Amino acid sequence: MLRMSHLFLRTLRDDPADAEVASHKLLVRAGYIRRIAAGIYSWLPLGYITLRNIERVVREEMDNAGFQEVHFPALLPKEPYEATQRWSEYGPDLFRLQDRRGGDYLLGPTHEEMFTLMVKSEYSSYKDLPLTIYQIQTKYRDETRPRSGIIRGREFVMKDSYSFDVDDAGLQKSYDAHRDAYIKTFDRLGLKYSIVSAMSGAMGGSASEEFLAPCDTGEDTYVLCPSCGFAANVEAMTTKIAPRTFTTAPAIEVLDTPNTPTIESLVEVMNSKYQANISAADTLKNILLVADGEPICVLVPGDREVDLKRLQANLPGIQELRLFDDADFAKYKNFVKGYVGPQDAKRFGITLYADPRIEPGSHWVTGANQINKHARYVTEGRDFTIDKRVEAAEVRAGDLCPKCDTPVVIDRAIEIGHIFQLGRKYAQSLDLTVLDKDGKPVVVTMGSYGIGISRAVAAIAEQTHDELGLKWPREISPADVHIVATGKEDEPFDKALEIASELEQAGIRTLVDDRRDASAGVKFKDAELIGIPVIVVVGKGLANGLIEVRNRWSQSKSEISVADAVAQIRAVVTAL
Repeated sequence: MLRMSHLFLRTLRDDPADAEVASHKLLVRAGYIRRIAAGIYSWLPLGYITLRNIERVVREEMDNAGFQEVHFPALLPKEPYEATQRWSEYGPDLFRLQDRRGGDYLLGPTHEEMFTLMVKSEYSSYKDLPLTIYQIQTKYRDETRPRSGIIRGREFVMKDSYSFDVDDAGLQKSYDAHRDAYIKTFDRLGLKYSIVSAMSGAMGGSASEEFLAPCDTGEDTYVLCPSCGFAANVEAMTTKIAPRTFTTAPAIEVLDTPNTPTIESLVEVMNSKYQANISAADTLKNILLVADGEPICVLVPGDREVDLKRLQANLPGIQELRLFDDADFAKYKNFVKGYVGPQDAKRFGITLYADPRIEPGSHWVTGANQINKHARYVTEGRDFTIDKRVEAAEVRAGDLCPKCDTPVVIDRAIEIGHIFQLGRKYAQSLDLTVLDKDGKPVVVTMGSYGIGISRAVAAIAEQTHDELGLKWPREISPADVHIVATGKEDEPFDKALEIASELEQAGIRTLVDDRRDASAGVKFKDAELIGIPVIVVVGKGLANGLIEVRNRWSQSKSEISVADAVAQIRAVVTAL
């Protein structure tokens, strides 16, 4: 039993100044979390109970699937991460530190290397496999812009598991087992979610799927096809282009186009001054970026923006990617800001990447690499050569489904789980082999599977809250019943504690608001804010042998007999 007269809890009436999303506002106001620094939060009692409840559900489903729990330290040596090249590949996201002797260490962002080495030290035969082991542990990543409370922090709790198999068929079975376990887990947590195709990113590997919780404030964008059911993170969306044949264009024509800082102004000048009859889609944007210290150029149609997150996901091996700034233009003087064109790329020694919409033989209006001048009839394959086509442009609602050509819809979501078929990348780097049936060494194939435990708290809050406060599913709520005692006399308080004690004996977890100095109005507002699914009011109705039961989800109210209170409350809770 939790008693608010003793509970380490302070609720707030006002939203925190730095909070932008509902989960952040409400988790702080309800006394679940407190900010320590950017992206770093403490958990207060109610919040920590909720977090542990999610851990419990995840652990139960992992154990039910036959997976075994281990635990690694957060402080890890440099050497295994050097062997897999992730000491450098992770870039500035990695927390690095040294001990007093100058030895290099890191705070674990993820633990592939440690799991691989653990299995290597213990197992040597195909008879030992398959194996899946997991941990629930705190991770650390130096996020550029930690935001949205615990949705994206620099310290977070994660469940990560790894499967080890002799062959690809075994890996597929392990992957499918995790997929099924994740479905059961998120169903129990009361989350709405979509399973979408995804990019593996820095994790490496081949097959990859994300579990996304739809949410208006989510930072992940994904596409859905209403016809065939195709679903993918925007990073994994592929552009469907109907092949076209282009007529031979005249030679490049350089035109005066002063005062054309935008695509819209360029189109207006081209049409009014040169009768070009073009739209933004006929112009070519040349986006200059710095990739790991080297300049690159990405070409997209003028009616599209570059999606940097999508671009980086499709440029494997590049760790840092940013747009050109004034210092870069000063350094690379060949590039004329606002008037860059691809036709001089080879002379400038710059790598050209292009969106798939920049088709072979297509011709464009683009920069002339001269101040106040643009060029038309700049033709792909004749005037410039693309080094690599890459998915770079923003994805829009109405873009064609890559499977069935139906226009897709777009939604936002919070990533709550991610599963990968890693293959042999880490096993090969760390020499994880076992002897097969013929006594020959074979490299083990691996899978990696993550669930954001602390992030799930925020995702559930985002999906379930209302204008009054939090609304927890029973499975993860810090209590099943919130009993509010009101009035000045002892009787309501005594009866509330009596009912709570009997409910606890019956297996129903209770929180009792037994504060004597708080008004009924304050108690009711706190109960709604805290979000426990059933609220029981013990007050004036006692005179008539009645108490009130409120369903936090439906907002329905009913009066029940005190004499039968425990049985009736238990029935309400069980039905949730």
